[in-house]
Amino acid sequence: MNYPVRNQQSFTVTTPLYYVNDVPHIGHAYTTMAADTIARWQRLQHRNVLLITGTDEHGQKIERTAIAAGVDPQVHCDRIVARFDSLWSKLNIQYDRFSRTTAPNHQIIVKEFFQRVWDRGDIYQGTQQGWYCVSCEEFKEERDLLADHHCPLHPSKQVEWRDESNYFFRLSKYQQQLEALYTECPDFILPNSRRNEVLKFVAQGLQDFSISRINVDWGIPLPTDPQQTIYVWFDALLGYMTALLDPDVEPSLENALQQRWPINLHLIGKDILRFHAIYWPAMLMSAGLPIPDRVFAHGYFTKDGKKISKSEGNAIDPIDLVDRYGAEPLRYYFLKGIEFGQDGDFNETRFVEIVNADLANNLGNLVNRTLNMAKKYCQGRVPNCNAEDISADNPLKILGQKLGTQVSVAYNNLAFKEACESIITLAHSSNKYIDDLAPWALFKQDKHAELAEVLYSALESARLAAYLLAPIIPKISTDIYRQLGLEIDFDLIGSNNISKLNADASEPPGDWDRHLEWGILKANHLLGEPHPIFAKLEPPISVSI
Repeated sequence: MNYPVRNQQSFTVTTPLYYVNDVPHIGHAYTTMAADTIARWQRLQHRNVLLITGTDEHGQKIERTAIAAGVDPQVHCDRIVARFDSLWSKLNIQYDRFSRTTAPNHQIIVKEFFQRVWDRGDIYQGTQQGWYCVSCEEFKEERDLLADHHCPLHPSKQVEWRDESNYFFRLSKYQQQLEALYTECPDFILPNSRRNEVLKFVAQGLQDFSISRINVDWGIPLPTDPQQTIYVWFDALLGYMTALLDPDVEPSLENALQQRWPINLHLIGKDILRFHAIYWPAMLMSAGLPIPDRVFAHGYFTKDGKKISKSEGNAIDPIDLVDRYGAEPLRYYFLKGIEFGQDGDFNETRFVEIVNADLANNLGNLVNRTLNMAKKYCQGRVPNCNAEDISADNPLKILGQKLGTQVSVAYNNLAFKEACESIITLAHSSNKYIDDLAPWALFKQDKHAELAEVLYSALESARLAAYLLAPIIPKISTDIYRQLGLEIDFDLIGSNNISKLNADASEPPGDWDRHLEWGILKANHLLGEPHPIFAKLEPPISVSI
């Protein structure tokens, strides 16, 4: 099987294929908001982007959950998938492919991949003994268990003893190749703290792992032994490949991998790091396929400083949050308020404070006051000056000319918090600049050149801030652009259609590529009607007992 060199103008990012044992939680939303932001940013760079999400629908846990609910496993999966899709719609997630492991074309890909690994001699039959966590779908070392054989990741669940004949993948065979991968491609696993975890684990020596289950009906039958089903993780990881199939193409491994393989970026939670950073590349090595570029694992959430768990009654329902606050505040907070890659805490009061401070008091105030002054002093137009007329020592020009590069680097490094902080610094500095220069006083003093410089600098800084925040808060950014007289819908970024975005622009102030720069507004450009871009959120009501 020969594959063409991947088109460098393409970019493929994946979320995990989420396990459908239950409705989506805040961790699912967090990863997917980040993936959507990355996809939107890459599209602004004129790359042909594929954002893949989906669901992992096989395994014993799904089977037991469906039985407990008194429904067929497929009915259960369909219900939960609908909840995921509803949440993605509420959060304005514009994915390109939704991969389901129960889809018929996925089974074809899995069986073909299995056969390649089988033909390589990397699958054999053996006996598996040990403690198994059904919730993790994974065997556990006894030394890692909590008291009374409870799973550390699911403390309310006891693991089960298993002693059965399974089929194994020769993971140990790829120990040296994996170590070479980590050395030669230090950015394969990010952030570095997660990379170090993997290096430490692999250094202890890799053990072969079971890739089949007996007495589990809900799964893809093993091609070589239909009495067993393929282990859910061996099955699920291949869902990334299935998603690459174009809808009108015959499902085959070769067709799936023709255009976009290897994937540029897998976004995951740190709980599934081992599967993506060790098992997955070893499986691909066995099949003779290229390895994805990067695996980035983010951290866990706590709520008000406490571990989130249903038993504690402190689970965060993302659907409830978005229904109460809206998508854009949530998208902004989770990417700005928490450093991506680290563990984070969600506190509703802090959430409201950060969003109000940044989007209302800083950015919103800047847009509204500047547009109203332009309406009052300049007949609703950009002042009669251009960027080259602004003095070189203008503080907003100095900040703005560096900002595009700074934020580009931050987005490319998945440093969303850093990107947002840099952008909001420009908005804050613009408000201070207005306060210090007092354009209302300049108007009264007939200092029209000075007034024009102040208003132009503030308007252009608001535009640049909106452009750079568009991957995170596309609707607010679109509103700002329209108030600036630029009829551009940033949600079109999510539809892989930059050309249409350009075509829909009303009198765009220069080439679209230049929007990353400070200083593209043109003299006397007609502005839109000003109105508030963001209504302050009400703080949560505290209940006294």
